[in-house]
Amino acid sequence: MGYEEITHTADWALRVWAADLPGLLTEAARGMYALMGARPGAGPRARRNLSIEAYDAETLLVEFLSEALFWVESEKLVFDHFEIHLEGFSAQVEAEGAPYETLVKEIKAVTYHNLQVRKTARGLEAEIVFDV
Repeated sequence: MGYEEITHTADWALRVWAADLPGLLTEAARGMYALMGARPGAGPRARRNLSIEAYDAETLLVEFLSEALFWVESEKLVFDHFEIHLEGFSAQVEAEGAPYETLVKEIKAVTYHNLQVRKTARGLEAEIVFDV
């Protein structure tokens, strides 16, 4: 499981990989937070329940990251623990984290640009482009 920043002409892009779809979602969120320079601070821990309905893996990935981005923007929450339960491409997520202390860069949106979740020898992989 992991993530790495990849070069993109105008926006930011991230390659993520994991053994399964819950792992891919988790690594994508961790990578997005890393791009933003956002880490949970020492403040009180918070939990949020997310319910996401999607019709494919790509839509689930974008909706999941958009929800995570919403909590950064609305409550300054950065999640560092996810429990993800899937039924098809619908997810019930319990996310836990804390308010961030600093935010280095902002992401405006998660995009569908060239997004494809692919099966690989190590599980699943995707490249995600963020609008900045």
